[in-house]
Amino acid sequence: SEQVEIEVTVYRRRIRRRRYRKTCNCPGQQTLTAPKPPKLIPKGRYGISLWVHLLLEKFHSGRPIQRTIEQLRLYGLGLAAGTIADGLKRIEPLLQPIYAALRDRNVQSAFHHADETRWLVFVEKQGKNSYRWWLWVFAGEDSVVYVLDPTRAHEVPEGHFPADAQGVLIVDRYSAYKAMKQVRAGKLILVFCWAHVRRDFVRVGKGYPELKEWALRWLRQIRELYWLHRERRQHELSSPEYAQVDAALREQIATMCQQRDVELADAKLREPCRKVLTSLTEHWSGLTVFLDDPRIPLDNNFAEHLMRNPAVGRKNYYGSGAEWAGRLATMMFSILATLKLWKINPRLWLTWYLESCAAAGGKPPSDITPFLPWNLSDERRAA
Repeated sequence: SEQVEIEVTVYRRRIRRRRYRKTCNCPGQQTLTAPKPPKLIPKGRYGISLWVHLLLEKFHSGRPIQRTIEQLRLYGLGLAAGTIADGLKRIEPLLQPIYAALRDRNVQSAFHHADETRWLVFVEKQGKNSYRWWLWVFAGEDSVVYVLDPTRAHEVPEGHFPADAQGVLIVDRYSAYKAMKQVRAGKLILVFCWAHVRRDFVRVGKGYPELKEWALRWLRQIRELYWLHRERRQHELSSPEYAQVDAALREQIATMCQQRDVELADAKLREPCRKVLTSLTEHWSGLTVFLDDPRIPLDNNFAEHLMRNPAVGRKNYYGSGAEWAGRLATMMFSILATLKLWKINPRLWLTWYLESCAAAGGKPPSDITPFLPWNLSDERRAA
């Protein structure tokens, strides 16, 4: 038989440095002392394993620091909240080079998902009468970047991408994305989300019982669209099976387009239905980009899933108490989400990186390229 147990051991490591007395023919004697062990925070008592644990507890598991302190107290370790806050403030600059590299890498992707959610930062800011900030996410093909900003304006996604950025940006129907310079110039192509369209019909069906059958007919059409899209992606582009499913998919889109126009032409169409179909018409070009590129998904669910971890943190520890804490949260969310994309253990990676920072005298390593997931060899990544 087999059973799995867990044992958490908290220990204090005492380091005694050897001293040697060197004698020579010159006057006096010289004492040689072994060098100090590297520390992440100079003169700090907390080791790297503890800092890694605290970072993961908060930004990976969504637990408030105070709750983690209480948990560790059960193992006989008493921690000071003020010391932890000061330590996290010192760790924040160590992660800045990694975050900058993630941003540089992120904008090179040809496909992006984007979304935004509220995030509280409890600081007084001139011209702002609330603590509500906005946490944006930009998910590329091999990297994820979060951006924290006091506003929800189009300048945020516009500033994330270079002026000459090209590719596809998969979003909901929020107007800030439509106002981006890169979008208005035709360089970034907006792809809208069918999941949001589906929710429109669900709301009508639930809010107006007499329109339930009308909503269900459209929901069946959208379900068929998803099925054909998934089926098409199962086949090679040049295969007969692909051509057959592709034709069926285009026919389905044409049928939905015709049905939409016929219903909108009906003067007796109820206003809730007309509102949904009008929005469908306005976003139709962005909803059908996937027809010519099967790599493009039908929805923006990937970005919405990436917001779940910050949303848990927002509920459990409410947000950030200072701007530096907001920057730390943004960087940690970005690092953890990118490591997850590459299937890299975040505890092992953080330990490796922070140990290298300690070896560099409590500063970021002079060369961070070996730590970036896309630069790791297969063997190193597996390890």
